[in-house]
Amino acid sequence: MKRTLLSFIVIMFISSIVLAACSQKQQEPEPPKESSDANQEQAEDPASFDPLGKYETPVTITQVLSYRPPEEQDALKGVTPETNAYLKDLKEMMNIDLKYLWSVPMDQYAEKFSLSIASGDLPDMMMVDQATFLNFVRQGLVADLSEVYENYASPTLKRVIESDGGLALQATTVDGKVMGLTTSFQSAVQLAYIRADWLKNLNLPVPKTMEEFEAVAEAFVKNDPDMNGENDTYGFAMNKNFLVGAWAFDARGIFYSHQSYPGGWIKGQDGTLLPGEIQPGTKEALTKLQDWYKRGIIDREFALKDENKVSEDIVAGRVGITLGEWWVPNWPLNLSKDNNPNAEWIAVPLPEVGGESAKTLISPTLNAIMVVNKKYKQPEVAVKLANYYLEMRKPKYIDKSSPDYKGADSGYIYNWFEPRFIYPNYLDDAFIAVNEALDKGQTDIQIPEDFLAAGEAAQFFNESKKFMDNKKDNAAWGFYYSRVAKEGGFGLSKKALDDKQFIQNEFYGTQTPTQLERGGSLNKLMAETFTKIVMGEDIDQFDKFVESWKTLGGNDITDEVNEWYKGK
Repeated sequence: MKRTLLSFIVIMFISSIVLAACSQKQQEPEPPKESSDANQEQAEDPASFDPLGKYETPVTITQVLSYRPPEEQDALKGVTPETNAYLKDLKEMMNIDLKYLWSVPMDQYAEKFSLSIASGDLPDMMMVDQATFLNFVRQGLVADLSEVYENYASPTLKRVIESDGGLALQATTVDGKVMGLTTSFQSAVQLAYIRADWLKNLNLPVPKTMEEFEAVAEAFVKNDPDMNGENDTYGFAMNKNFLVGAWAFDARGIFYSHQSYPGGWIKGQDGTLLPGEIQPGTKEALTKLQDWYKRGIIDREFALKDENKVSEDIVAGRVGITLGEWWVPNWPLNLSKDNNPNAEWIAVPLPEVGGESAKTLISPTLNAIMVVNKKYKQPEVAVKLANYYLEMRKPKYIDKSSPDYKGADSGYIYNWFEPRFIYPNYLDDAFIAVNEALDKGQTDIQIPEDFLAAGEAAQFFNESKKFMDNKKDNAAWGFYYSRVAKEGGFGLSKKALDDKQFIQNEFYGTQTPTQLERGGSLNKLMAETFTKIVMGEDIDQFDKFVESWKTLGGNDITDEVNEWYKGK
């Protein structure tokens, strides 16, 4: 599962690092072209304001789409984003034609969208990150959604958006006008995933400390953990984006273990906010990674591999430890088990350093923001698309035992539909409800439809039962172990949060002026310097990096962040 999650993951996780990097890629857009849809002049009867109301004549809305393979292994073959069954039902239910100006795989989206911005060839509705949102608002390119949100957003959509106490709505309100719609979320807890069968083969305990973690990783390099008689494994999975823009198979957790929080703003002893990337723990973490690289614990070719290439190593059984978030069992660990039925993976907390438990950096942030082209005459259509998605996530549509079931095996690919507004607490609420039902030995789960995580709870329960009925179903295992198992991905993440084993990122405002102007170049400097250090450059280059970071805009950013902090 790539950041549904992930959709994995390019837009979903908008930390200060990612936003700054994105802002450098944005170009000053030209005014958008007039939509060619002749039906735009049609206006729906204002008296109805029906969130799911059907238009009398067809209405067209255009989008662009970044997509990844369906999560579901039973997805109907041959389906494309353009033939997604959700679009067919949308047309039948609401008489809305959703058309894509273009659709591309995730790794091609950023470049393609930048070209669209530069040319002014923008669709009617877009999902954008926070930096792009601010640029579009400043350029006057997006519509005011205040009235259409008030009039057309379904009660469910409003509950989902406003469930965070108003944080998301406040973030997209400019000068009293709602210029976009989104939901907020907290970044996920980092965990370590380890090949338990390799531990058994080498008679090694589950590691808890950094020293134990390192010993296991080195044994996975030198002691033939897969027992195939070949020197073909390495210990720790890490890709070239191991810190800046990281979303999977990276090294963030190693920095967290050393009390280093790059991209985060941590409260210092004097009460001011400090940038995580230039603190002493960062140098300690880099020293550790450099040592691992020298000893072959880290793949010598990590700087040439992106997340997909590293996932291939995991699936092929070439690496025994990876860091990641709750969803990793759902992709690619399930595929690892498909490839090797003997592969066993366990989730464990990040390793302790100096007797201190590792604490993940948790950042309140935003999902992708829905905006509507100012030239589009019927902005309420975009809001109704959001209503439609939430309607389709009701249990009767995603419960495989329901006669109304609409699943991937019938061509319904949910992660190809936009906009998707995600209830911030869906994992937590569904986890509790499903585990209560499983603990009681229930054969089914009854949840009212107004429970905001109702659809997810039904899906979680069904997949859990499926795994319990067939322990060789690796797709069901991935779903269960990521979302439901108490010792699995979300189970351990929830425990860490409940036990307050995390560090709060204290800055969650919009990017400061200097972040917008120089954040991208500072992150590029950090990525290049840290990669060189890991690969053997003198560790004292870190001290030079700190001084450069400060003089090239870091000090100004620090002042601006603390000014925001004083006034929040």
